[in-house]
Amino acid sequence: MTAYRFDERAATVAERFFERMLVHIEGPLVDQPFRLEGWQRTLVRELFGWKQPNGARRYRKLYLEVPRGNGKSTFAAGLALLLLAVDGEKSAKVYSAAAEKNQAAIVFETAKKMVAASKELGKRIKPFKNRTMTYDETGSEYIVLSADAYSKHGLNPHGIVFDELHAQPNRELYDVLNTAMGKRRQPLMIMITTAGYDRNSVCWEQHEYARKVSEGIVDDPTFLPAIWAADKDDDWTSPETWRKANPNYGVSVREDFLQQECAVAMASPAYQNTFRRLYLNQWTQQESRWLDMARWDACNQALPDLAGRACYGGLDLASTTDIAAFVLAFPPVEDGEPLWLLPSFWIPEDNMRERSLRDRVPYDGWVRDGLVMATPGNVIDYGAIEAHINALREIYDIREVAYDRWGATQISQNLTGEGLTMVQMGQGYASMTAPTKELGRLVLSGKLAHGGNPVLRWMADNVTVEQDAAGNIKPSKSKSREKIDGIVAGTMALARATLHDPEASRGR
Repeated sequence: MTAYRFDERAATVAERFFERMLVHIEGPLVDQPFRLEGWQRTLVRELFGWKQPNGARRYRKLYLEVPRGNGKSTFAAGLALLLLAVDGEKSAKVYSAAAEKNQAAIVFETAKKMVAASKELGKRIKPFKNRTMTYDETGSEYIVLSADAYSKHGLNPHGIVFDELHAQPNRELYDVLNTAMGKRRQPLMIMITTAGYDRNSVCWEQHEYARKVSEGIVDDPTFLPAIWAADKDDDWTSPETWRKANPNYGVSVREDFLQQECAVAMASPAYQNTFRRLYLNQWTQQESRWLDMARWDACNQALPDLAGRACYGGLDLASTTDIAAFVLAFPPVEDGEPLWLLPSFWIPEDNMRERSLRDRVPYDGWVRDGLVMATPGNVIDYGAIEAHINALREIYDIREVAYDRWGATQISQNLTGEGLTMVQMGQGYASMTAPTKELGRLVLSGKLAHGGNPVLRWMADNVTVEQDAAGNIKPSKSKSREKIDGIVAGTMALARATLHDPEASRGR
């Protein structure tokens, strides 16, 4: 095991560089010395104080994930200048990188203004119009990179500032820069970002790696994780949660501003994910939310005995290797009664546990609790779905079942032959707009009841809708980052219920 040591002098030099050589270049603290906040001071001292036995720095990567407004770009600009001018590296190459060049230039331009505002640095660092600055005493350069990964091979980085990692469209640029770091004695990659929503991104990969390092699951003494965020179950409308998620709360993050933004998010579900992602640093299921989950949770009324009641079904088979959903919608029969949703789900049994670990979705627990049915093999057995629907027909009066023709031809023919009315339903705006809007209205008005089914809730939390120029909407499987099949099936069932039973929309 490597015996790392803490170099107090090196930590102090790095700390004093900020406070003696740099000033703030905008905001209420403009022209004042850059006095590090407690969290920034800790990171600076950790990064530059801890050393290997050979004197090189211990840390090779910093993953810094904080909400917007906490000064991460300004902080990163100071770190870039420190690597350029104070680190003692001959011919150091420091790069700013991002999803596109203008974004990468934000940290650079901040550093450039810091140099111009510093009497000492202004004499020693020369900026150029091509988004380059040089430190001639060591022959070092600070350069803004374009996002074209194919052109970055052959780089020899001493420092990399990777801005807004969550916006990276793929991992190509990250991989090129990461693999180039091995040519230096003590390279440092500084990744700064707010939370995102793409769970297949390089940023989510680094986020999860940082979490595992911080929790001791992964032993990597060269990786420094620093994440400030609200926890999943925290009240996102509470000032205490805002304080917890924002290390610069009361400094550069104002409570009155967050109050205003929170009020907008509470009034507009579409803005809720933006607020939670940008200001609370919570990874959301999609870019913008369609359903307000507080309103959805308020519709968790326990389902009564619905035996013999008229109902309408929606069947979404999706892929044979994924998850399938069948949802029954029961129109109200009494004044004040909600519309009831009763869902059923299936997944293939093979690889179920591996998928649960990989996707961090408790498929295996849901199967154990009887919320999802697992069919043997690596594809869903449609015969099991057909048998289940026929069993439900023995209990409920299923008037019609709407289905998407994709992949459902055989099961539709079989159920039709057994006396069930099957109705083909397209997934475009023409068919889906009215029931999608109606589902949203029922949730907002509290006239829906789903019994608190956790699988359906997970899918409701995943839904993103597409909208055309005319204002038509539909659930979008391509834009939703996780599965929404139960909501699609429920929307299809609602379409048939409202068509044949006006009472399904009672309360208009």
